[in-house]
Amino acid sequence: MTFQIVLILLVMIGAYTAAHLKKLPVEICIFLSAVAGGIAGALAKTPPILELPRHLVEGAFPYLDVMLVFSTATIFMAIVAESGGVAYVVRGTIRLFYNTRVLALLVLMIIVLIPGAFTGAGSVSLLVVGAPVALALKYLGVPERRVAAILFIIAGLSAAAPPVNIWAMMLCAGTAIPYVGFTYVLGIPVLILGTFTMLVLGMKKEGHLDKQAALAALPEVPKGMTGWRVLLPFLVFFGFIAASRIWPFATPVIGLPLQFTAAAVTALLVSPKKIDLLGLSRKTMVRLLPLLATTVAVGMLQQVMTASGVRGLLSYVVISIPLILLYILLAVIIPFSEGILTYGGAVILGIPLIWFFDSIGLHATVAIAGLSFLWPLGDGLPPTALIGRLSVMVSDYKGSYGSFLKQTWLPWLVITIVGVLMVVFSAKLAFLVRWSM
Repeated sequence: MTFQIVLILLVMIGAYTAAHLKKLPVEICIFLSAVAGGIAGALAKTPPILELPRHLVEGAFPYLDVMLVFSTATIFMAIVAESGGVAYVVRGTIRLFYNTRVLALLVLMIIVLIPGAFTGAGSVSLLVVGAPVALALKYLGVPERRVAAILFIIAGLSAAAPPVNIWAMMLCAGTAIPYVGFTYVLGIPVLILGTFTMLVLGMKKEGHLDKQAALAALPEVPKGMTGWRVLLPFLVFFGFIAASRIWPFATPVIGLPLQFTAAAVTALLVSPKKIDLLGLSRKTMVRLLPLLATTVAVGMLQQVMTASGVRGLLSYVVISIPLILLYILLAVIIPFSEGILTYGGAVILGIPLIWFFDSIGLHATVAIAGLSFLWPLGDGLPPTALIGRLSVMVSDYKGSYGSFLKQTWLPWLVITIVGVLMVVFSAKLAFLVRWSM
């Protein structure tokens, strides 16, 4: 039986590799891998061939709630950007803190963190605020070779930040763990690691600094845009969260998608300029389609792997590795799984890992948070390198991709150490989860 399952796994790997060599998108590669694995399993009647379509259809829907969060949150941030909110905040940062570089760098860090934290996708941070923040960093004297590195690391941390962490959501869905208690266990390390990254990579300056030239290069703010117009939609969103904490038994559970929808409607109403909501939503969804397709394909792959026994085999391999060696290997296998499979790595490797960690007495929620800091690093690794390639693009970096990655080595190392230590000492960090409840 084990030999049969190994053959199915090899077929899935072969299908993915062949599709990748044809330079097909990663979501298509994952889908073809699922189909090939299902057909190989059907030949061995695990599952029977007539049940394969059902498994593929069922696998497309486990992460429907995650996709709704993706969509509503990204449309919300697109409305904020289109209304001029991003330009207003970035220009205000340069105007107020230009001569105090530390404060300017930290405020720019927060600006990059917010879109990814709200959407769960670091790519959204780069698409929404990447270009103006890159300009601001350059005019603050940050060397160009470091601007892309800063954007990559901070955008990756934004994807790991609360309230929306897609890796954690997928792991919780696959292990029947409630997606609660992540606020402090994710938020505190994100702020510490983000501050470390900005100070290490951003404090070195070169060239002549010119505040007026920086303001002239940044996008103009629409007439009528004010601070309260930017702040009010976020207050609406956090108001829903605060109400559920203050009056937990009296507040209806409306879910993140509806909360983001309410915030998006508020942003639309207070916008100083008219926004074509239909056109903006269509453009945003087209941009988001590869991410949604990846989520659907990952669900199909997970379903087929479960039905064919591959998922069980991988779980057995995980628990068979000596614990110390497993901790060491996390620094390698987790980022590389993201680089190859994007969110699929969380499902294929993350779920059996969390089952195992929970069985040996580690705290599952803290362990999930620790792994969530390792997966974003893989978004800078080939073949996908989604956040890495976007960082180079929006910062207009002209050097080689390898020279860009070299600039990230110290934050990368520190984030890796923090992530692994959070897993190892997860039981001792459980108080962070209790604070969030």
